[in-house]
Amino acid sequence: MKRLLIAMLGLTLAGGTFADAPVKIKLGTLVPKDSSPHQSLKVMAEKWKQAPGGGVHLIMFTDGTQGGEADMVRRMRIGQLQAALLTSVGLAEIDNSVTALQTMPLVYRTLDEVDYVREKVQQKLEQRLADKGFVVVFWTDAGWVKCFSRRPVLFPDDLKKQKLFVWAGESKSLEIITSVGFQAVPLETADIIIGLKNRLIDAIPLPPFFALAGQVYDTAPYMLDLNWAPLSGACVVTRKVWDKLSPEAQAALRESAEKTGNDIRTQARKEMTESVAAMQKRGLTVQTLTPAAEEEWRKLAESTYPKIRGGLVPVEMFDEVMRLLAEYRAAKTP
Repeated sequence: MKRLLIAMLGLTLAGGTFADAPVKIKLGTLVPKDSSPHQSLKVMAEKWKQAPGGGVHLIMFTDGTQGGEADMVRRMRIGQLQAALLTSVGLAEIDNSVTALQTMPLVYRTLDEVDYVREKVQQKLEQRLADKGFVVVFWTDAGWVKCFSRRPVLFPDDLKKQKLFVWAGESKSLEIITSVGFQAVPLETADIIIGLKNRLIDAIPLPPFFALAGQVYDTAPYMLDLNWAPLSGACVVTRKVWDKLSPEAQAALRESAEKTGNDIRTQARKEMTESVAAMQKRGLTVQTLTPAAEEEWRKLAESTYPKIRGGLVPVEMFDEVMRLLAEYRAAKTP
């Protein structure tokens, strides 16, 4: 009798029907615990709890505890995860068109250009990802990727003498990098610090924020001040779990997610400069780019474009990025 009364009371409080249970979504990411991106995600998680229809309970796994980005995509496909915050490297495991936002060295000159291109192509990219079963809830980036190294690097030949990290599983990237004379060593993201300490690698391309968080400057105390490429990414949710939500809940989740993406981008770009300054206080030496060095790096990058176009980046997306950049620069020219 007591249990029956409790059940009836529950029905009364729920307005005569059972209250909707929150949808559980497990999200994986490489970002460090308690970092600014993680803090932004936690704010989003609180907002998602308030979504119509019982809300969403977002459970986050930081620091790559669910494996590398390819592992997280695999886990989403088999239902162990339902969401992930991925860079373009991970998103390319779903659809390689996303590589156009990141895997084009020295193509983007400013972060405004990065924003312009992303805004123009994101609808097309979202549709391609949706066709593969993944819904983009926000786009973001972590600013520019810089090169951190054990020994000073100014010209390409300086880097060719050191062992360079590349993401494991990126066979096409590995082929292109080695074709221009670099000693590329494929590793998982979780193995970067160990790889540096054990001298498996000598140099790594990273945004300054991640270099600071991982204390990369301890073993790679030189940074070349060259904006190699933006580290772009997105937060995706599997369509299987997304379709369980009502249109009203989906709209609420998108609204808070888009704000989160903007917050992460704004804070990461701010921390890009702050992180370099903080690392310099801890012994980091910044190699200032000279015009002669910049010219050599640009020639090297441009020599890879025929291999990247159609190899890493689909032809139509490569050409679209180049067209949009020409359009943006023409509009900015007095």
